[in-house]
Amino acid sequence: MANITAKQVNELRQLTGVGMMDCKKALVECDGDFEKAIDYLRQKGQKMAAKRADRDANEGCVLAKSNGNYGAVIMVSCETDFVATNAGFVEFTTCILDNAMSKGLKTKDEVLAMQIDGRPVSDHITDQIAKIGEKIELAHYETVEAAKVYAYVHPGNRMAAVVGMNKDGFDEVGHGIAMQVVAMRPLAVDPDSIPQATKDNELKVAIEKTKEELIGKAVEAALKKAGINPAHVDSDDHINSNMGKGWITAEQAELARKIKVEEAEKKAASLDDKMIQNIANGRLNKFFQENTLLFQESIMESKMSVKDYIAHADKDLKCTGFKRLELGA
Repeated sequence: MANITAKQVNELRQLTGVGMMDCKKALVECDGDFEKAIDYLRQKGQKMAAKRADRDANEGCVLAKSNGNYGAVIMVSCETDFVATNAGFVEFTTCILDNAMSKGLKTKDEVLAMQIDGRPVSDHITDQIAKIGEKIELAHYETVEAAKVYAYVHPGNRMAAVVGMNKDGFDEVGHGIAMQVVAMRPLAVDPDSIPQATKDNELKVAIEKTKEELIGKAVEAALKKAGINPAHVDSDDHINSNMGKGWITAEQAELARKIKVEEAEKKAASLDDKMIQNIANGRLNKFFQENTLLFQESIMESKMSVKDYIAHADKDLKCTGFKRLELGA
């Protein structure tokens, strides 16, 4: 067995970034052979990755950059905030992003296969798992191409976005729109960009919610007319509890149950479908105002929509698209 020195251990640690004890063990197991020791540590990382595959990796680093007409946003995830905020982990994420952008890559799979120092990114991630001892993965990689692309990373590296504009020369506006996307979490540029299935589902939910509210108001009015506080009978548990407290009598409880059933059936049978549709459409429009970029209120100019904010800068200026990533979203 080779005599392993502290200098050898330190050299292996500098090469791999793995802890001193693991490096010493690798050298001992490989009889001082550096190449074999490195392979040993890589295999250790692969085994660790397999063991931690079912772990949650809800922390991480989110970064975005642009280089004119191309921009990318990346998320490399890990298990703990301690690792996510480590300078080395942020540097690792930055290295992947910079290399991917230099090659103009567009998909996550392309990034994982990309070579850095003669090895694919997927292998470098395995090395990081061995080094850090946590589940690490390239969770997302998204790109935008446009006449001009702007990037914004929120302090803390937990959320970021890239935004495409159809014209160059409006840096203040472009930067502001990128900040808007990160801060206000729009789902799409405008209502037309939202999938029809999503709009159909939102309208369905709005219709059901409207019906429930109209029926609920009718039941509440009937209970008040009978001299019963609706808050005391809003559920069977409350009814039983409030009878025990002496707030309602058994007779009132029975009457309340009867009113809730009969009035709900009566109101449901007489609902005005046209009125419900109008109210539901209003709710859908509110959904668009809150969740589509152009319809949101601008964070740069209060009481002005993003659409108007852009048009105020130039009537032909448009946002062509965006990509946004956020940890936990």
